[in-house]
Amino acid sequence: MMATNIPAAGAAAASVTETFLDQLMVRELADLPSKAREVAVNDLFDMAGNCLSARQTDYMRALVGSCEDTGSCSAIGHPVPLRAADAAVVNGTGTHGEDFDDTLEGAPIRVGAMVIPAALAAGERFGRSGADTLRGIIFGLEAICRLNHVAPGAIHKAGFHPVGVIGALGAAVAAGTVLRLTRPQMVDAIGIAGSLSSGILEYLTDGAWTKRLHPGWAAQSGLRAALLACAGYNGPRTVLEGPHGFFRAFAHGATPRFEYLRDGVGEKWLMVDIAFKPYACGTMIHPYIDCMIRLAQSGIAADDIASILCETGEGLVDRLWEPLAAKHRPPSGYAAKFSMPFCMAVGFFDQAAGLEQFTDAKAREHRTLDLARRITYVIDPDNEYPVNYSGHIKVTLTDGRIIELRQPHMRGGRCEPLSRDELIRKYHDNAQYGGWQRPDAERLLDFCLAIERRADLAGLNCARI
Repeated sequence: MMATNIPAAGAAAASVTETFLDQLMVRELADLPSKAREVAVNDLFDMAGNCLSARQTDYMRALVGSCEDTGSCSAIGHPVPLRAADAAVVNGTGTHGEDFDDTLEGAPIRVGAMVIPAALAAGERFGRSGADTLRGIIFGLEAICRLNHVAPGAIHKAGFHPVGVIGALGAAVAAGTVLRLTRPQMVDAIGIAGSLSSGILEYLTDGAWTKRLHPGWAAQSGLRAALLACAGYNGPRTVLEGPHGFFRAFAHGATPRFEYLRDGVGEKWLMVDIAFKPYACGTMIHPYIDCMIRLAQSGIAADDIASILCETGEGLVDRLWEPLAAKHRPPSGYAAKFSMPFCMAVGFFDQAAGLEQFTDAKAREHRTLDLARRITYVIDPDNEYPVNYSGHIKVTLTDGRIIELRQPHMRGGRCEPLSRDELIRKYHDNAQYGGWQRPDAERLLDFCLAIERRADLAGLNCARI
């Protein structure tokens, strides 16, 4: 167990990073709540299923093809073992590639796609136990959840993708924990990761692949930061609060709420509220899809609909609604995942919004685009986003009748979480979509479910059979 480092008389006060680590790192896996371990295991196999779903895509073929050397670490769903850093990139990108991975309510960000690949790569490469790896996953998840509450929304407003920016810090915590770095080394790892953070939002313009890469690159950066720190490379201890620090750079103008890194750390676990997605598209769209599915199930036909007006939060507009003409006709299946009108329309017709609903062919489907162009929005100043994700549609029918439907929260989130059985079904559906055989999928699932009892991560190689 790592001792808390209390500054000697006359020494500099503990930095935000040091204070955070001193409260977190003293805890062993047995000290952690069972709910935290359960959520981390759920995130682990959900991540694995997402990797399997993406394994045959063109962007994954390009990414794996860019890796120059083989190694000893598993790229889930791919036959050739890779170097640790490359495995982290591939698994992080595969996790997030189809936009079906976890999310955090209250301060929206993806969590596991950056943390879990870094922890697995560190554990597999250096022969760590499953318990050490799970502890690293939990600490990394908690770090991202807390870091993203420090300046919620500000990083996005500055033009950066929090997944790639905050993700590198969380991945450093995960990998460093797995490697059991000392307290000074962990401080260095986070300090180094601050300079390895990256990711801009320009993918929103045309649905480019770079968004998919951001969590993978963050996983690699965090792993590399931990290895650099382990080798003696140092980083700034005041990386978070310093005059040229992380939040000054990536959330300029915001007033950081560092209490989230000081108060209740190790006592209240924010990561237990990680949400798992039932639909393979932008999280805040989900409640609106639920409304559209209920509308279809009520017997209303598309030809009966004159228009649909949605009340929406202001924070959703720039990513999911505007420019409205482009959102009415997204250029690709991937871009369609971030179009509120398209997702709502395809949900109405298919009564689903899974992987099959976001192909390029679907993005060109006439009936879906025809309904999408009838969907518009108005900003509701009382919308609870980002504290809560809700949905509202006001449907005007061709005969003049008006139907209103509301969904008060996101299914899969803290108000209505998906059960482990539901998540296992999602995992198997993803594996099947990716062309992975059921017996192989069962072996990988069994490995994930029992990770806490594994002497090492050798069984992860069943993911590349």
